[in-house]
Amino acid sequence: MSLWTSAEIAAATNGTASAPFDVSGVAFDSREVGPGDLFVALKGETTDGQRFVPQAFAQRAAGVLVSQPVDGPHVLVADTTAALDALGIASRARTQGKVIGVTGSVGKTSVKEALFAAFDRGAPGSAHRSLKSYNNHVGVPLSLARMPREARFGVFEMGMNHAGELAALTRIVRPHVALVTTVALAHGAFFADESAIADAKGEIFQGLVPGGTAVIPYDNPHRDRLIAAAEPHAAHIVTFGRDRRADVHAREGLPGPRGTFVQARLRTCELSFTVGPPGDHWITNALGVLAVVEAAGGDLAAAGLALADMAGLPGRGQRITIRLPGGDALLIDESYNANPASMRATLGMLGQEQARRRVAILGSMRELGPNEARHHAELAQPIAEAGVGLALLVGSEMKPLADALEGRIDLVHVADAVAATIEAQRLIAPGDAILIKGSNAIGLARVVDALAGA
Repeated sequence: MSLWTSAEIAAATNGTASAPFDVSGVAFDSREVGPGDLFVALKGETTDGQRFVPQAFAQRAAGVLVSQPVDGPHVLVADTTAALDALGIASRARTQGKVIGVTGSVGKTSVKEALFAAFDRGAPGSAHRSLKSYNNHVGVPLSLARMPREARFGVFEMGMNHAGELAALTRIVRPHVALVTTVALAHGAFFADESAIADAKGEIFQGLVPGGTAVIPYDNPHRDRLIAAAEPHAAHIVTFGRDRRADVHAREGLPGPRGTFVQARLRTCELSFTVGPPGDHWITNALGVLAVVEAAGGDLAAAGLALADMAGLPGRGQRITIRLPGGDALLIDESYNANPASMRATLGMLGQEQARRRVAILGSMRELGPNEARHHAELAQPIAEAGVGLALLVGSEMKPLADALEGRIDLVHVADAVAATIEAQRLIAPGDAILIKGSNAIGLARVVDALAGA
C-alpha cells in the first residue's frame, strides 16, 4: 500500500496533480530523496527547493510538490510550505493509531527513540516516529506526512525556543498522550526565567484530543505549573519520577553489569526491567517512557525489554571504543547539545565510569541569557564530584569555568573545535573515559569524529 497517491496529495493540499502517481516516502531535503519519494520543494530565505527538482527526479523521486509547473509527475500548489502543513494534517486525520507528543528541555530525542523502540517491540513494524531532530515548524508536519496509514503508534518530538511555538505544533499533532520530559534552563536567552520555559513547554497539552493524557515529571520544581497547564486540556494527568508519590515511580534501582535493574510501580501493575543506558537520568527517562506506554495501551513487558536493549544515539550518549597504542579508551558522545541540567546529568554519568582517568571535553552552552557566566562557572562542582582529572574547555563562554577550575585539575582552554581536536588527539591516553558535550553550534562532533577515527 502506497504512503500517498497523487490524488490524495492534491486533495489534502488543494493542489492539482499533473498525472497519477504513488509515493512511498516524503522528503524536503533533496540530498535525502530516495526511489519512490515525494520531494517537497520548499522555498527558504536563502534557497528555493524548486531548483533541486531535477536532482530529485535523478534520484528516482516518484513525484514532486511544487509551486511552479515542472516536467515530470507533480502536484502544483500555491505555497509548498503550507501544502506540507496540510499534508501532515491530512495524515493525522486519517490515522487510527495512537499519537504521542514529546517535548522537554532535556532528553526529548532520546526519549522519543526509546518510545519508538518500546512500541515497535510490542507491535513490530507498526510504530512510526519523527527522524533525527525534526521537531520544528517544518520537521513536525514532514514527520506526520511520513506516517504510514496503517501505523498503530506514532511518536512525534516537538521543540521550541520561543513562547507560542509548541502551541502551534501540538495542534497539528493532536496527541493522545503528551509528555514533558523535564523543564530546565534551555534557550534561556529567550525567556524571563525557568517558569516562563515551563509555561512554553506546557503548551504541548493544548493539542490533546478529548480523553487525552498528560504525562508530567513529578520531581521537577515546575511540576505544579505543568499540571495547571494540563488541567484544562487533559482528561488524565499522570506523573512520573523517583519520588514514591509519583503515579509511576521506581521502588528500587540497582546498577549492574548490563545496565540498571529497576523495580517500578505503575498505575496498573508493577514491572521489573533493566535500563540499558547508564546514568540516573535514564531511570527517570525510562519511567516517563513506561508512563506513556501504559497510557497509550502499549505492551509494557515489551517496553521493558526494549529499554534493556537501548543504545546511545550519535551525539546523545553513543559509547565508542577508541583504539590507541597500548590500550583502549572509552568515548561518550554527547556532542549534539548542552544546557546546565544536561551537563550535570552527563558529568554524573561520567563519574560512575571505572577508568584510569576521567576526561571532560566541554563546549560552551549557548542561549543561556544574562546569567551565562554563572551557569558556566557552576559546572565546577559537578566536574569535581565526577572525579574529572582533565578538562578540555572549548569556546570563549567557558572562561568563567576555566577560572573556577584553575589549579584544581589539569586544564586546557581553547577557542574552538579545531583547536580542541588537536589538543584531544594529543592528550587522550589508554584507559581514559572521555565525555564530549557542548552546544551544537560549537561543533564538537568534529572532535568525536577525529577521535573515533584515531
